[in-house]
Amino acid sequence: MAVGGERRTIGGRSIRWDEGRAAEAYASGSWIRGTLADALRAAARDTPERTVVVDADVRLGCRELSARAEALAAAMADRMPAGSVVSFMLPNWHEAAVGYLAATLAGMVVNPILPSLRDHELRFILDDVDCRMIFVPADFRGHDYAAMLSRVTEALDAPPEVVVVRGSSGAHTAYADLFDESASLPAVELDPDAVRMILYTSGTTGRPKGVLHSHNSIHALIRQLSQHWLIELGDTFLVPSPIAHIGGSIYAFEIPLLLGTTAVLMETWNADEAVALMLAHRCTHMAGATPFLQQLLAAAERADSRLPELKVFICGGASVPPSLIRKATAYFDKASVTRVYGSTEVPVTTVGALDDPDLAADTDGRPGIADIWLVGHDPGGAGDGTGEIRALGDQMLVGYLHPEDEAASFDDEGYFRTGDIGSWDRGALIVSGRVKDLIIRNGENISPKEVEDILIGHPAIAEVAVVGLPDARTGEQACAVIVCPDGAGPDVGALRDFLDGYGVAKFKAPERVAIWDALPKNDAGKVLKHQIRATLQTTGE
Repeated sequence: MAVGGERRTIGGRSIRWDEGRAAEAYASGSWIRGTLADALRAAARDTPERTVVVDADVRLGCRELSARAEALAAAMADRMPAGSVVSFMLPNWHEAAVGYLAATLAGMVVNPILPSLRDHELRFILDDVDCRMIFVPADFRGHDYAAMLSRVTEALDAPPEVVVVRGSSGAHTAYADLFDESASLPAVELDPDAVRMILYTSGTTGRPKGVLHSHNSIHALIRQLSQHWLIELGDTFLVPSPIAHIGGSIYAFEIPLLLGTTAVLMETWNADEAVALMLAHRCTHMAGATPFLQQLLAAAERADSRLPELKVFICGGASVPPSLIRKATAYFDKASVTRVYGSTEVPVTTVGALDDPDLAADTDGRPGIADIWLVGHDPGGAGDGTGEIRALGDQMLVGYLHPEDEAASFDDEGYFRTGDIGSWDRGALIVSGRVKDLIIRNGENISPKEVEDILIGHPAIAEVAVVGLPDARTGEQACAVIVCPDGAGPDVGALRDFLDGYGVAKFKAPERVAIWDALPKNDAGKVLKHQIRATLQTTGE
């Protein structure tokens, strides 16, 4: 766990480093001396025809994927030095897999970027990370990315080369033009402890922060999943989650090579199409936030299919109602459905509870390789067993791009301060919300997630988010923002009665209700409560 307070320069970048923890990680096998580049070449040699990636009608075997990645890596190496940053702002397309692996082979640092971002956010990231090359679609969901990149790069002092995939490149470089048979990839020595990926946080409390992961932190993550998620050679993952997120990237690019699986990519999420793909490709695994599971379950019911090949559904990234986990577990033929908890900084902090349906529904799962402890909010750390979650593990980030971002993010022992509130139940973690989501009204603490998990069971509520708003009299008031199937929903009194029926303390009931058509979410399905608060405070609706 190289996450201590000291810093070391590896591969030209400064990272957090703890010699003792690094030695432990290597001794345990979480970290190894090889990299994903070694795994790609071994797969091309040993199982050349095995399908790795499926993208609509395109199927790439190990040998073909390796050949394409080698060719593209040669072009990258010809254009920039090893250690440069290559960004990918692509949908879940097979070209992203080729580019991701090519950057790895060439010794570059990959920087996945969500296609939903626009000029302002993109300009900041490209400048902050010093991007040297970026891959974008010509057009996706009606947005002209080539034109956007022209605007963005014009405003940068050191603009990257823009490579356009699937469509007219205009003044930019066409993806196909990078595949020059005369180019050759020079020998590149990869250090498994070096940074290989930079992912940006959402920046809900300030500017986005670049999270650094090494080859080995990602390897530790994959090794953990192999031990806990029933992954076997020949398994198939459906991947609708954005590949620009840590989850989508490992399911699409890492697990297929390191664990011998196949990734079936979905460009755009559609639950009915997902069911058809899962049946056609006999998918065994899927992971996604709450909306993915809700919609997949409804689509499977419409198709009168219990998805007989599905072994595991991992649900996380947003508030997950226990009732949803139980309903899905009961419906699917043999799938274990479980909640998990993690972040970009410490991916898959808990691994779920696949062997215990009740624990899988009621908690966010047991710790995997991460060491978790809770910090009480009372003076001296005393409390009732609930506190801020701090985590330390071999799979955690090796620092932020800017070291000054780390001061408030780590404690003296090197644990990452998640900013989430949790408690223990039968050795498993229950995440009750964000420290900043905690509503304090008249001196009483209210966990929004506790209230949300009950209210989602109301027959007139399809989605709900409870947020705190400033109140001159009580300090804060709780507002329930509700999405209702028929447009009409329960009022404050009805919610109070519903919660009372579950024996919930009266002070936890919301004193304000807003009916919305939809809740704002990011691409992973996580509800954006900061946007909800801002809207309510600005418009009052």
